[in-house]
Amino acid sequence: MEQNFDLIVIGGGPAGYVGAIRAAQLGMKVACVEKRGALGGTCLNIGCIPSKALLNSSHKYDEAKHHFAAFGIKASVELDLPAMLKQKDDVVSGLTKGIEGLFKKNKVTYLVGAGAISGPGRVTVDGKDTLSAKNILIATGSESMPLPGVEIDEKRIVTSTGALTLSAVPQHLVVVGGGYIGLEMGSVWKRLGAKVTVVEFLDRITPGMDAEVAKAFQRVLEKQGFAFRLGTKVTGAKTDANGVTLNVEPAKGGAAESIACDVVLVAIGRRPYTQGLGLEKAGIALDERGRIKVDVHLRTSAPNIYAVGDVIAGPMLAHKAEEEAVAAVEIMAGQKGHVNYDVIPGVVYTHPEVASVGKSEEEAKTAGIEYKVGKFPFLANSRARAVGDSEGFVKIIADARTDRVLGVHILGPEAGTLIHEACVAMEFGASSEDIARTCHAHPTLSEAVKEAALAVLGRAVHI
Repeated sequence: MEQNFDLIVIGGGPAGYVGAIRAAQLGMKVACVEKRGALGGTCLNIGCIPSKALLNSSHKYDEAKHHFAAFGIKASVELDLPAMLKQKDDVVSGLTKGIEGLFKKNKVTYLVGAGAISGPGRVTVDGKDTLSAKNILIATGSESMPLPGVEIDEKRIVTSTGALTLSAVPQHLVVVGGGYIGLEMGSVWKRLGAKVTVVEFLDRITPGMDAEVAKAFQRVLEKQGFAFRLGTKVTGAKTDANGVTLNVEPAKGGAAESIACDVVLVAIGRRPYTQGLGLEKAGIALDERGRIKVDVHLRTSAPNIYAVGDVIAGPMLAHKAEEEAVAAVEIMAGQKGHVNYDVIPGVVYTHPEVASVGKSEEEAKTAGIEYKVGKFPFLANSRARAVGDSEGFVKIIADARTDRVLGVHILGPEAGTLIHEACVAMEFGASSEDIARTCHAHPTLSEAVKEAALAVLGRAVHI
């Protein structure tokens, strides 16, 4: 029997489930179709959440094994990898069940299966059951980008999915790609005892990050034992009983060579997941990179069909996707949903963390903006020194004429938390002086943000 809804959401990841719940709060009758059989999407099941669980566990292990003695704590440490992996799985399971509970609380109908658009306002589930709705929201996320000449088996040659479930610590892990995902997963296995080599096609890591911060970040990782092969491309890979032989050569041309290792992690980016959705039949246009085209109101080229998250342009971040989903359903409800794309933070959850929001120094230069920069090192922050975690700095970029904060970049302890002071400030159009004149508790890591703001004005106190 056909079921009728105000909104059908295809995809149960951060965008899909948040959009479904917000729509239900607005009084809509909502269905969410998800084929994985577990809500939360890539982020919760095989991405953000399990990786952060392993980052936390591996950091605790590394601290206990190598750093506790400096604090007067003597400890004998042994790795129990199965228990560490189980803790990660338990976190994922608990959160997934939590989303199901939220769906029940908000009366969202949850349907397990592959959703596809079969006509105007019509969605099929696994090609059979037909649903109808006033509006459809596509929130199907993304998948790992393949690398030509390298066949993924999720055992020896893995994506981030396989890197979360390795049954033993590799002696040598090669990470192909110097972006957020590769460096985070590399950090996990480096802390647990692996030798880690990062192979990156470009001549720098973390493209898009403020260049000064990226260089400092690379130096920190090198001190931790990471090896980097920049300006290098991978041309092929061969597996055998002993491991993997990776074929590489200089990106700009030169002699080929091979790298022997136990495991290769391919982390060169992600691409929109749009297969089998019936987009062409529905008249939904794509851009040159296979992303769904949307207008400023997140509408596709087909009437009453919206798209959000990784399937459209913009950074592939769970929180960006959530904001878009909320905006889209509020627009459907006649409200004025909006996403400020100038204030979307990004975080690398290594140790130390790296976080940024707004313009990098390079972007300010390219835009022809006259700007000032204020920097403050955690080495001069009393709380960072007290807890023995003083690597990195805070960098604030402000308009030279108006003093409005244009961008903030943090390499250091708790950077992913500290960045949100900058997000709030920028959302309300704050100047660096506004941050500098706001009282910050002492002793806290947040004082480094205040001091960086003071440095924009040329009057940092503690350096």
